[in-house]
Amino acid sequence: MGIIGRITSDLRLMLQRPPRQQFAAICYRRQKKTGELEVLLITSRDTGRWVIPKGWHMAGKQPHAIAEREAFEEAGILGKATRDPIGSYSYLKKLKNGLKVPTRAQVHALEVKSVAKDFPEKGTRRFEWVACREAARRVEEPELQVLFLAFEKLLEAIAADTPKKSGKAA
Repeated sequence: MGIIGRITSDLRLMLQRPPRQQFAAICYRRQKKTGELEVLLITSRDTGRWVIPKGWHMAGKQPHAIAEREAFEEAGILGKATRDPIGSYSYLKKLKNGLKVPTRAQVHALEVKSVAKDFPEKGTRRFEWVACREAARRVEEPELQVLFLAFEKLLEAIAADTPKKSGKAA
């Protein structure tokens, strides 16, 4: 098959298939001294662009658990992700064979409890804690930019929906 045939075939496949699904985490913490909200950005291994931890479906794992696992593997983050997603975004994922496929990342908020000193992808990525506005400026995906810009309000809504433990018996 010639180059034109391969391009045509790749385009046909891209247009016929539904987007592939990934599960992602916006990892967040509050600065101890100021209480300011910070979110984690990491670099992708291939292009070095700013992204959030994300990965493919894993048999037997719930989406929020996949987001937690990817945050640990990619950045050493230990914490708890929201069971319900806070949103999603679309992008073109570049596969090992060079083909770019439409991908939808379901995003969960992940409250950081601690950061491990050793984790599977240590040394393969850079990471930075930044304000939500700065995170929105750095990422390329427009829908992810919107999520970052709305993130503080999303956290407030999550907190309002979370039942408070009163310590009293019902």
